[in-house]
Amino acid sequence: MRYFSLCGIIAFTLLMACHDSVVSPKMLNEYPSIYPDYVGVTIPATIAPMNFSCLDSSYERVDVLVQGNRGKRLHVSGAHIEFPEKEWRRLLVDNLGDSLLFTVRVKQDDTWKSYKPFPMYISVYPIDYGLVYRRIAPGYEIYSHMGLYERELSTFDERSLIENTLVNGMCINCHAFNRTNPNALSIHVRGEHGATFMRHDGEDEYLDTKTDQTISACVYPYWHPSEEYIAYSTNNTRQSFHVAKNERIEVIDLESDIVVYHPSDHSLLLCDSLRRKDSFETFPAFSPDGRKLYFCSAVAKSIPKEYKEIRYNLCSVDFDPSAGTFGERVDTLVNADAMGKSISFPRPSYDGKYIMFTLSDYGNFSIWHKEADLWLLDLETGRLRELSEVNSGDTESFHNWSSNSHWFVFGSRREDGLYTRLYLASIDENGKISKPFLLPQADPATYYERSMYSYNVPDFVNTPVRLDVNIFERNIVSDKRIQVQVKE
Repeated sequence: MRYFSLCGIIAFTLLMACHDSVVSPKMLNEYPSIYPDYVGVTIPATIAPMNFSCLDSSYERVDVLVQGNRGKRLHVSGAHIEFPEKEWRRLLVDNLGDSLLFTVRVKQDDTWKSYKPFPMYISVYPIDYGLVYRRIAPGYEIYSHMGLYERELSTFDERSLIENTLVNGMCINCHAFNRTNPNALSIHVRGEHGATFMRHDGEDEYLDTKTDQTISACVYPYWHPSEEYIAYSTNNTRQSFHVAKNERIEVIDLESDIVVYHPSDHSLLLCDSLRRKDSFETFPAFSPDGRKLYFCSAVAKSIPKEYKEIRYNLCSVDFDPSAGTFGERVDTLVNADAMGKSISFPRPSYDGKYIMFTLSDYGNFSIWHKEADLWLLDLETGRLRELSEVNSGDTESFHNWSSNSHWFVFGSRREDGLYTRLYLASIDENGKISKPFLLPQADPATYYERSMYSYNVPDFVNTPVRLDVNIFERNIVSDKRIQVQVKE
């Protein structure tokens, strides 16, 4: 990756100073304060325009020039900075693997000031087509208006896939794709017309996954890379509310197990090591080679008396996909309990190098834990480290990897402690992680100020999701369900 030389910066600044609209600007040796903070971020070459605003609203005019080592420069001005999509896309492609330099000039009291130019770096690693996420009111105690939405990353286009207004009382819960492939899809629906929607091998099915041998219907999902299996947790969950000012909501498992579903014969595979009465098991995730099943496990405690003492470790058990059988030994990969911490949401990178997870003080509902941070386990070296490059002073929560394992998306409450927003960051072949950036919007300041929803459970998709809402509605309100059976 190349960077602008000092001579290049000086030449570029002099060129801009000669522009007709800016006269004799005063040069400032500081970066501008902009929203979102895109100073020094690394972006994919197909990302939508990184529009922004200056935080100081007293300026009469804001003027921005953008230039790379190749291609035409961009010049825009306005109340907020909005780059033309076609020119933006061309400039990024022209400077793939290089950088762009942004110079922000502002006019105040008929005087121009020019801030120190800041860079954006354009990664050589591509990113997937888009993201799918659930938008939900941040209280979680009521369903309110929620839905699954798809966002194309190269544009600002967002479309709804399913909204809970489709069927009265419906809650759209956990969803999962297989390694960003939307043709392998699981969606859990709660409410009067509850079901697990399953897309597998070109067929759509509506399942009843509760059996007399399992705690509940299937909840948190994760596909086996072969698509021949999908792991789920089964949870007996209760919601409680804190009286402390900085703590709001806690979701507690009174009991939880892990099962593996085999779609081809509608059977559930059970394992004694994943259904222990003296422990809670949740958040399953298969390894990229399909030979291990990762999960979180905690010693069972008295609820609610000891709920703040419940701490989950990161564990694994062998899995043989050819036979659909489990190993006899459970290994503890990260003993978070010994650290006085608890692990949730383990997500292995698809290249097999890492497991990313959320670390908090206790429990597994870390999306409301202010102390929750992202951590990374290097599976090759065993090294464990906090991702200080992306963590903030507030909650970092659910995360997922891109298909090439060089990008990840995560939720954060860093802006106001209430609403979860989505951030993207890159990781290179040496494990170096870039500064995260807020999901771009056409007018980000207005969009995020007016948005009353949190983003929940984001995942990448490599193509658009095809889902006929009319067919979905007709099947959800019907009584037609395929009853899954425990495999004997």
